[in-house]
Amino acid sequence: MNVVFLSPHFPPDFWRYCAALRDAGASVLGIADVSQQDLRPELRRALTDYYRVDDLHAYGSLVRALGHFTHRHGKLDRIDSLNEYWLETEAALRSDFNIPGIRVEDIDRIKRKSRMKRLFKRAGIRVAAGRVCRTPEQARAFVREVGYPIVAKPDVGVGAARTYRIGDDADLHAYLADKPPTEYLLEELIPGRIVTFDGLADRDGNVVLETTLVYGTGVMESVNLGVDIHYYVARGVPEDLAEAGRAVARAFGVRERPFHFEFFRLDDGSLVALEVNMRPAGGMTTDMVNYANDIDFHRAWAHLVVHGTSEEVPSHRFYCVYVGRKAHRRYAMSHEAVLAEFAPMIVHHQRMEDVFAAAMGSYGYLLRDPDLDPILGAAAAIQRAA
Repeated sequence: MNVVFLSPHFPPDFWRYCAALRDAGASVLGIADVSQQDLRPELRRALTDYYRVDDLHAYGSLVRALGHFTHRHGKLDRIDSLNEYWLETEAALRSDFNIPGIRVEDIDRIKRKSRMKRLFKRAGIRVAAGRVCRTPEQARAFVREVGYPIVAKPDVGVGAARTYRIGDDADLHAYLADKPPTEYLLEELIPGRIVTFDGLADRDGNVVLETTLVYGTGVMESVNLGVDIHYYVARGVPEDLAEAGRAVARAFGVRERPFHFEFFRLDDGSLVALEVNMRPAGGMTTDMVNYANDIDFHRAWAHLVVHGTSEEVPSHRFYCVYVGRKAHRRYAMSHEAVLAEFAPMIVHHQRMEDVFAAAMGSYGYLLRDPDLDPILGAAAAIQRAA
């Protein structure tokens, strides 16, 4: 099987997906905009062939790269990057080269939050009231219908970039004056905690690996308010969340892909669908899933692509928490004190890439334990301000 991997060098840890594909028996064909010698050694060893382009945004160059690979290796069976940023580019290349997977005609329903709502409803999942408002008059009419507070976010967007929490007329006026020139979705603010349904769907659309994340501080608050983020992988998936997640996977026709579905868990226990992402969760979440479940998510995905399904079985033995700290904040505990105090629970720690720092912090710690209270207590201590 010939698998083209777009931008295998970034994010930096995505070389693991390429290595797993190689180990599963695939020929891995990489395309990026850096010299082959600048690729990390593990990635170079994982690639069967490599094509450098000057600019990954130059579609014609990517077409030539795929033509080159076809000439040298024959039919191209898959193309992916597992990265939201390249989703539309991959879809165009799949359409042009008749490669299975998400095509151009599928993009709107998995990129536009307004379109997602229709499929959530089809799956029988409650959604927040929302509408794309293109004029100030439409925005004010929506407020009259649902009242404050509301949230405004790009209809097509990644994470919580340029998301606004609007609590009154003054906030609405400020939003209308500040918003970028792109389509925004206005939604009623849902007072709940974000929980997710994450995993893998096989070639037939069956969910073969599932887990869940619970957020203490959400990405929107981390980006917009500059506060620290923490969230954790839970031990097992509540049945109502699993049923909702599987229904969403069916409604969106997820096949042979990782997914990251977001919901609000309300105080009464009910679920409200937020959005879908056809990729693994960001940051160090894949490592968290591995540590919490004694599995290798990279290997699971690669085996699924090459052989149609996954043999990895999550153990659900541990909770695993991500604790982020930001460079501009001062903390009561030094880095050295954190490592000494919580050594039995810390499984990994690292400096975060600058591009992720606004959401994830400048430095991240992963801690795991069979019980939840110890890691949440550690998270609070690590993030306590000086």
